Amino acid sequence: MPSPIAVEVVLSTGEREQLESWARRGKSAQALAQRSRIVLAAAEGLKNTEISERLSLDHTTVRKWRSRFAEQRLDGLLDEPRPGRPRTISDAQVEEVIVKTLESTPKDATHWSTRSMAAEVGLSQTAVSRIWRAFGLQPHRSETWKLSKDPQFVAKVRDVVGLYLNPPERAVVLCVDEKSQIQALDRTAPILPMLPGTPERASNDYKRSGTSSLYAALDISTGKVISSLHARHRAVEFKKFLGTLENEVPAELDVHLILDNSSTHKTPTIQRWLAAHPRFVLHFTPTSSSWLNLVERWFSELTTKKLRRGTHRSVRQLNTDIRAWIEAWNDEPKPFVWTKTADQILESVARYCTRINDSRH
Repeated sequence: MPSPIAVEVVLSTGEREQLESWARRGKSAQALAQRSRIVLAAAEGLKNTEISERLSLDHTTVRKWRSRFAEQRLDGLLDEPRPGRPRTISDAQVEEVIVKTLESTPKDATHWSTRSMAAEVGLSQTAVSRIWRAFGLQPHRSETWKLSKDPQFVAKVRDVVGLYLNPPERAVVLCVDEKSQIQALDRTAPILPMLPGTPERASNDYKRSGTSSLYAALDISTGKVISSLHARHRAVEFKKFLGTLENEVPAELDVHLILDNSSTHKTPTIQRWLAAHPRFVLHFTPTSSSWLNLVERWFSELTTKKLRRGTHRSVRQLNTDIRAWIEAWNDEPKPFVWTKTADQILESVARYCTRINDSRH
């Protein structure tokens, strides 16, 4: 029981530093912070009633923690272990679930489910689910990957990332690509609007009304996009788009284009055009490495916010919608900021290759 008489509190230097550290906590362990403030006030020589008024606490609370500190010092302010239900699953059972999940598959499936694993090891489905969550195991998920086989992979990564992190002076860096075969799709029934408790609903089938191809160049410094829509995506259309860039970019600036290895970017027609316009410099991403081109991130924005749930009865309506969305984007452009260095990317790829190689053995 707490003493009815306020005990004197004298702190050592180490105790005072620890209490002040606990008392400064603004969000975590507020109970511990409050107890620390009580003891610090008691160390100033204040009476329990004065501490109660200063900290807006009940008098019994102040007396309790003042007395406990006097008896047990800092350990007395910490919460004691609370009794609970004893464990029903042993470490050996947990290990069995983890090993079976990682090193085996069921006879009738390619991966384990909580129910099949529970039946295999004799635990409940809930127990298996908790073990998987605790160790970050998700057998139902599967991801795909692809490594570039470009013999100049390292050099191209350093070249492109170097433009992102240290763009040249008196030049503009544009990430260029085409989003081909954008379909003008119209649902076979009207879309039902969202209601409380019910998401927007659209029919599963649709009508095709043609396709359009979008050429886009993303300015990495401003986030603005230069675009052009065409019915097809050939070298002829790409040459026209280069002409658009020539007209849009001020003549005193060099133009560095980051683009992929599409055959339409390397035809003799394009090579002759580039020879006639020496301020244009092409930087190719490695094969199978579209993730290195920032305009792909912009295409993701277009797809998510406009195309995926949009309906269009004609290619003309589709093109009008795309142009309007791009105009709205350019009114308030948002540049994408590249943060990874080339060394960090190459180290990550090396680690992944090592992991794949080890898994084969």
